[in-house]
Amino acid sequence: MQKGKMEMAGCLRSLQHLVEIVKDLSDRDVGLKVLTGKGASMDTTTASGKFVFNIFAALAEFERELIRERAIAGLQAARARDRNGGRKYALTKHQVQIASAAMKSPDTKVSDLCKELNICRQTLYRYVAPDGTLRASGKSVLNS
Repeated sequence: MQKGKMEMAGCLRSLQHLVEIVKDLSDRDVGLKVLTGKGASMDTTTASGKFVFNIFAALAEFERELIRERAIAGLQAARARDRNGGRKYALTKHQVQIASAAMKSPDTKVSDLCKELNICRQTLYRYVAPDGTLRASGKSVLNS
């Protein structure tokens, strides 16, 4: 390596990453000149080099949009098959009803209720408040 030259191989993650690096260099009035490899004719200090690089930037944006469109299409297809992402609920509808009813009783021992439902205290309180009212997670289970 000579002064003023830098090895870029291995430090680029994607075409978008290259675009970001060159944009940052350009903002600092630093040009990029590829000396070896497949892009050896690229020099961002010349008009033709800037043109080629702008084509790369457009391709990177196109690639991002394609990935985004495929992700959205995949999520829509999953929803159409009635498949929603996310973790399954820790409690069933029946268990939420049992927990709610039990928590309304002042005689209920939380530790015993948790053992009966095979859950920890934190999970119980995520679904049901200490007074027995349903929290957002408990309502979601009953509405699903």
